Amino acid sequence: MTDIKLITPGQWADYELIDSGNFQKLERFGEFVLSRPEPQAIWDKSLSDAEWERQAHATFRRDRQSPERGDWQTVPTMRDPWYVSFNQGGLHLKFKLALTTFKHVGLFPEQANNWQYIHDRITAMSTEVSRPKVLNLFAYTGGASLAARQAGAAVTHVDAVKPVISWARENMDYSELDNIRWVVEDAVKFVRREVRRGNRYNGIILDPPAYGRGPDGEKWVLEEHLNDLLKSCADLLDRTDFFFIINLYSLGFSSLILDNLMGQIFGTVPNPEWGELCVADSHQKRLPLGVFYRFSS
Repeated sequence: MTDIKLITPGQWADYELIDSGNFQKLERFGEFVLSRPEPQAIWDKSLSDAEWERQAHATFRRDRQSPERGDWQTVPTMRDPWYVSFNQGGLHLKFKLALTTFKHVGLFPEQANNWQYIHDRITAMSTEVSRPKVLNLFAYTGGASLAARQAGAAVTHVDAVKPVISWARENMDYSELDNIRWVVEDAVKFVRREVRRGNRYNGIILDPPAYGRGPDGEKWVLEEHLNDLLKSCADLLDRTDFFFIINLYSLGFSSLILDNLMGQIFGTVPNPEWGELCVADSHQKRLPLGVFYRFSS
């Protein structure tokens, strides 16, 4: 059994977790600082409320009638949308950010380590595989897809939400990339069809939500559907040159659950890594932001 591991985004000029606590986080994305809810930041803030208010260009306020949604209180200098860059280890990516009613901004910085992992794995296999095929499921605005494409992979990007696909296309253009295959479809349906067709991928990336709906109303519940989806993914993964990454953001899901699933479905995997995604704030409090499991040939 491999040890549980923490992975962080490392040094990133355009991102910083300034402080966290009292169920909130204060983050800098490029030139703008945002204050957002964070259910796992149960400790006290290190900075005063007055300092948070002084620094924040935008503060998310939950809707009392619909707590999953809300709006943003902004200062006059706040731009929406705006752009940030990621330049590390051979990756040169650019992302559009925007203030959404779900508190998200179109980017999950804790994923930066996985982007580097994807880039490095594809680069390592490129001598054996002329153009590795990568499948990104629940792919959102495309950070992992861009990393794979920049490393030279043929990328299939699947998400059920058409506006999110459009956002990801913009990020591809801003990053001066091209030829990503965009698929607006329910991930489970797409994977089952690919299995029937006998297709194989050198890399598979999954970022499933706790709950979701496909474009035709298909219901996704993580606990109910993840096991079967992983079994189908095992049928799609190349047997010789491969990598696999899964992230889970659902509260209460332990990385031990992923370790059990992977052992049962994939058997003994090479080079396994599993544990928590986290970001340390400037006061050295480590904020957990999901669990992951990854392995590669």
